[in-house]
Amino acid sequence: MEAVIAVVALFFVLFVVLGAYATVKAVGAAKRGVDRTITQAKRTVEDTTLRARSLAQPGPAGQLADLRLKLRTSMRATQEALRAGVGEDESLKESLALFEQLSKHGRELDDELRRLEPEPDRAKLAQRLPALRERTERVVKSADSLRWAAHDRARKFAEDDLDTLSAQIDVEAGALRHWTTEPAAVWPEAPEPEPTATSGQTWQETSESGGARSGGARPSGAGSGGGASRGGEAPGGQEPTRPAITPPSARPTYPWQKKPRPESTT
Repeated sequence: MEAVIAVVALFFVLFVVLGAYATVKAVGAAKRGVDRTITQAKRTVEDTTLRARSLAQPGPAGQLADLRLKLRTSMRATQEALRAGVGEDESLKESLALFEQLSKHGRELDDELRRLEPEPDRAKLAQRLPALRERTERVVKSADSLRWAAHDRARKFAEDDLDTLSAQIDVEAGALRHWTTEPAAVWPEAPEPEPTATSGQTWQETSESGGARSGGARPSGAGSGGGASRGGEAPGGQEPTRPAITPPSARPTYPWQKKPRPESTT
């Protein structure tokens, strides 16, 4: 029983701690949201006031308001661009660190311009105005350079990604339309028959044509045989006539074969 009570008490304490932590986090988030809203409202009111002064008040006072407005607008835009891009591009961390150093000079210049706004000596203010304008332009130019460099870098990455994606899509589209890109199948032509010297069956020439050719080639001379034929040749230098096809010879008989039965004469 005591173990059950201890477990229940432990869970109760845990829930109380978690509730208190969640309450503190919610209050902190709400407070930060309220502070952010108040800061943004103050900034909007101040920018509107500066814009009205730059248009309504002529002379050095209006010029100071215009310089403050340009400085604040440029610094705020650069800060938002770098903080938004540093989450996707780690290389912007160094740029953000440089901007923090530039922000110190920008805040000092903005405070100085604010202190000079109620200055009653307009002549003295007019003398210092060119130097203040030069400082403001240098800070604004540096901030704009960082901001546009970050924009160009993000745009270049986006274009590279788009080119890569377009190439992949073109390849995929070509693969889907494979029937339009593959060439039509061409059957190979049959090889031509090789020419041969003779075609068909060639029969042996007869001895007469051979003898005629041989008789025309060599004369029939009288040798030591006195007109006798040489090597079985017929008189007159002609070879004996041989049949065109050799007649079949008698087949040999073997002892184990049966003797042919004589035909009956009756």
